[in-house]
Amino acid sequence: MDIHTHSVILDKDECIGCTNCIKRCPTEAIRVKEGKAKIIKNRCIDCGECIRICPQHAKKSISDPISCIHNYKYKIALPAPTLLAQFDSKVTPGQILGALKLIGFDHVYEVSRGADVVSNFTREYIKNATTTPLISSSCPAIVRLIRIRFPSLIDNLIPIESPMEVAAKLARQKAKEETGLSDEDIGVFFISPCPAKVSAVKNPLGLLQSNVNNVISIESIYPLIKKKLDEVSDDIPEFYDSGKAIGWARSGGETFSLNIENYLCVDGIDHVIEVLDSIENENLKDIDFVECLACVNGCVGGPLTVENPFIARNKIRKISNEYDVQKEIKLKQTVDEFLYSKEIVPENVRKLDDNILKAMKKMEQIDMIHELLPNLDCGACGSPSCRALAEDIVLGYSDLDDCMVLFRDKVNCFLQKHHMVLNDENNVTEDEEFKNTRYE
Repeated sequence: MDIHTHSVILDKDECIGCTNCIKRCPTEAIRVKEGKAKIIKNRCIDCGECIRICPQHAKKSISDPISCIHNYKYKIALPAPTLLAQFDSKVTPGQILGALKLIGFDHVYEVSRGADVVSNFTREYIKNATTTPLISSSCPAIVRLIRIRFPSLIDNLIPIESPMEVAAKLARQKAKEETGLSDEDIGVFFISPCPAKVSAVKNPLGLLQSNVNNVISIESIYPLIKKKLDEVSDDIPEFYDSGKAIGWARSGGETFSLNIENYLCVDGIDHVIEVLDSIENENLKDIDFVECLACVNGCVGGPLTVENPFIARNKIRKISNEYDVQKEIKLKQTVDEFLYSKEIVPENVRKLDDNILKAMKKMEQIDMIHELLPNLDCGACGSPSCRALAEDIVLGYSDLDDCMVLFRDKVNCFLQKHHMVLNDENNVTEDEEFKNTRYE
């Protein structure tokens, strides 16, 4: 498997090179060259910010088509709680689950079941933790962000599998016991609100292999569910009515389910980066737990959803309040069976050279070039900042003339010099009209 498998892709035919995306990317994973954006794969965390910001819709997310369910004998739908917030309030959760079965799934197993399991294990993990603050690992975009921009905080991540993975594992085990089928015959399909979850399945961190087979986006399955709602009979699947688990779909929902004090909830990738900076600088020692979510409002704000994130957040709040029950969790498994099976190692995206002496020399060159640049961070050069442009120049990806400010000054100097040469050859001095218009 390609270690840089990503869900977010660029449609070059739609891209006009407007540079909006390079300013929003939290890991500086995008450049604009020759009038087109380019995604640097080893920097991308699939947060979907570029999908939101692109006015031409040139950034897209790859997910699996609904037809992929026919590759398996037994098909399990794994809907994220966010799915419940995409429909009118008159549509019940049970109807949504029933519609999924009419689409072609044999069984529906909500991710909220996995959320309750993770909450239970996380409470115990926090009690015995020696590292603070602990950081939730439920958002895969945040895990990848830490791996790239804040590697010193990897040990702060709670090494428990996400609710998606836990639910997938439990659903698969249940299906094997009830059907007698093998893993190869059972397909588990996560219905996702975001591209980061797609990448978490195709290229998992902390796991040797995902428990999920394929990922279907909410936006692609939504019209199919809506079409089937009128056909749902009274014999609908059992709905897992844990309000706290469903509340995971919105920012603060995970923390609320933990019943802990000394916590911090933050959503939106820019705000998360500010908080992670504070943790790295040891300014949040009095906090025990931090819930970080890349999308504003949490998973309901994912770029693969259809409902307005603020409206969806309100719907999740209402559903959580309506089903405000405490579910008793009875598992044969211990927390050890749901811990990471693979170490998360830093991704050094700023490595300048394998040779330490050459790397140091390049760093000096970057500093020198950076001093020449105007520090406007305008993005007109196609790099997200002047510092990034300096790095790109040293690495051979850009040229000093890519800086529009320096290039403009260079052209002005050339024109001025050229004008004076003409005057010298003709024994005339600079005319007043040129003086007055030179700097207009």
